Order: sequence, then structure tokens, then C-alpha cells
Amino acid sequence: MARVDTRAIERELDRIRSFDLEQLRGEWRRLYHTNAPKISRDLLVLALGYRLQEIEHGGLGESTRRKLRTIAKALRKTGRVGPLPSLSLKPGARLVREWCGRTHIVTVTEDGFEYAGTSYPSLTKIAKKITGAHWSGPRFFGLPAPGAERANIMGCVIYWLNSAQRLRRDF
Repeated sequence: MARVDTRAIERELDRIRSFDLEQLRGEWRRLYHTNAPKISRDLLVLALGYRLQEIEHGGLGESTRRKLRTIAKALRKTGRVGPLPSLSLKPGARLVREWCGRTHIVTVTEDGFEYAGTSYPSLTKIAKKITGAHWSGPRFFGLPAPGAERANIMGCVIYWLNSAQRLRRDF
């Protein structure tokens, strides 16, 4: 991984803080390739600082972008955003499910899931691949519904490797 020069970012942020409103709008056009919104000078400085860091560090991870897309979809559909789902699987987590006498292992990745050497965007697609029928992927793998107790896990065990690389179990 490339080393990030935080001092260079700090110097650039100091430079931006010294700009007047018109200079900030010009910097916005340069960094965002669009006209600046009509927001306060303070918000422009914060947004430009975020953009500089985003360029340097690579922006949001895929799992965060996926959560934001889900939130935006709920907002468009219902006009409001409810509580975030309580289920949060970290990359590297393994979901294990026995089906028809065969054990199926799914690994959580940054941008979805991996099953049998193939990447999938959702657990539901994997459940359909395994069973041949439509299933709720999280339900198939025994993951708790948002807000539900963890008592009913349908025999699914979540595995993950801890920092010592030992296999642990979470019931």
C-alpha cells in the first residue's frame, strides 16, 4: 500500500482555508468537475477537504457504498430512512450452511460474497444457486433479521479468523 503524505494534505487544506468564496468555487470545479452548490463558505471548505482526502486515500470502501445505496433506495421508496440493519458482516467472515447433506461455505468479501470460487453480490443469489428456488439469502444462512434475537439461527454458524488466525465460532 502506498504511503500517504498527510503533511501534503494538511498544507493543501491550509491553502484552501485561506481562499475567498470565489476561489473556493473554482477549486470545487477543479476537484469535482461541476459547479459548486450554493452552500456556506465553511461547508465548501469541509467538502473540499473531504474530496482531497478521498482522492489521496481512495474514497469509501465497497461495503460502505453498498450500505449507502441501500439507504438511498429505502429513502426513494418510502420517503424516509429507518434504522440501519443490525447485521454487519465483515470481510473474511464465513457463513456455513448444510443443505441436502452437503456443507456450503460462503466468504464475505469487500464487494459482496464468494461461493464455490465465484463472486456474488448477494446471499439471495447464492441461496438460489444452492437450492434452485428463491430464498431470502440471510434467512437461508440463518442470519438474524434486523432487530430479532439471535436464538433462531437455523443451524448456521458464522466463522471468522481472528488476529491470531485461529478459527473461532460465534453462535
